[in-house]
Amino acid sequence: MKSLCLIFRVHQPLPLRKYRFFDIGADHGYYDDYTLENHMKKLAVECYLPATDLLLNQVSRYGGAMKAAIYLSGSTLELFNRYTPGVTARFRELASTGQIEFLGGTWSHSLACLASEQALALQAGNHQAAIRDLTGQTTEVFLNPGLLYSDEIGQMAANLGYKGIITEGARHILGWKSPGFLYCNPLQPRLKVLMRHYKLSEDLECRFSDPHWEGFPLTADKYFGWLLNGGQPAESIHLCLDLETFGHYHPASSGIFRFLDHLLYLINHSGEISLSTPSEILNSLQPVSMINVPNPLSQAGEERDASLWIGNDLQNEALNLLYGIADMVTATQDPRILCDWHQLQDSDHFRFMSENTPAPPLHHRKSPYNSPYEAFLNYMNILNDLTIRVKSHFSGPSPEEIIRNLKNRVNDLEKEIEKSKEEIHRLRKRKKGH
Repeated sequence: MKSLCLIFRVHQPLPLRKYRFFDIGADHGYYDDYTLENHMKKLAVECYLPATDLLLNQVSRYGGAMKAAIYLSGSTLELFNRYTPGVTARFRELASTGQIEFLGGTWSHSLACLASEQALALQAGNHQAAIRDLTGQTTEVFLNPGLLYSDEIGQMAANLGYKGIITEGARHILGWKSPGFLYCNPLQPRLKVLMRHYKLSEDLECRFSDPHWEGFPLTADKYFGWLLNGGQPAESIHLCLDLETFGHYHPASSGIFRFLDHLLYLINHSGEISLSTPSEILNSLQPVSMINVPNPLSQAGEERDASLWIGNDLQNEALNLLYGIADMVTATQDPRILCDWHQLQDSDHFRFMSENTPAPPLHHRKSPYNSPYEAFLNYMNILNDLTIRVKSHFSGPSPEEIIRNLKNRVNDLEKEIEKSKEEIHRLRKRKKGH
């Protein structure tokens, strides 16, 4: 019997407030708390509460046959605790059923895997502790933001004790192979690799309520038929999508909740597909071959690479500064500094600096900035303030000297940005001329 693995991701970035250069050294409040609170309460009503209630009802109705997996970032769990404790209670209740597996990942949905194994170990350890406190579970399968993965990243995850990792079933990696089988990492063959079926996942996540899509309207019966006859051989189908798909990306009025409820009914009565957790798939199936991924792979864009987060100089400069102060941040042992440093690792901050237009489903989370340059300058102002706070714990230049140096650096960056804008304008004008 074919297995179906349902994986739901839950993460919300903390919006940064407009932080000016003159706030550096004077104001350490980095977040737009008012916007954040309203957003979290809105999401709880339209998505998180009805979606978790639906899953709980399914477990109650079908018992051990109903299974799924959830990645919940540690930073988002803290937001639930602060603003919507009822959502936290629902996740705890789901865990207590024994039918929902909670996945490992980074605490703040970060790009630590692109920085160093040490940075990844710290983020993964913090996340595992948060999930253990919530659910009592020890996470065994790893999921990165954007499903980021490479042979080296997989090796890092294996070194941290993970048995499996989930990534994108991209065509340029799989070739003629199917995402419906289990693979293994070539550097650490004991690490098993599950590949997301991106088309079936994105049919729900991105296209469900699009009246211009050729598959519209998508019914549970039609989708169930696609699961049975996907056109490729498969032992297991791995669907990975944001939980916000249900009620937020597609409102309740679209019928998305009725769709999921009926789809699970069809699956549990079919006798042709069974629901499995990622760990169950790892334990029941054997890898059919190694899968070679020398460069970072993700679900983002046509290229399915890491360029959405580290594709330009602005992003790389911010990332290098962020992780360049890692040792000093740890040495301060200051809880406030440590918390802010972890929050600033959220991958969404780097996505907002991208000059690329994010492909679905990432386009659902629109940038609050007018341009990548604005996102970069705002982020760097905050990161520079954090750097001053860190350095104040050690002997060295005075805050005034640091601010003076930062001002000079900002002026240089603004000149570089203006040059980049002029070059882009010149190239666009040249392209129109052709």
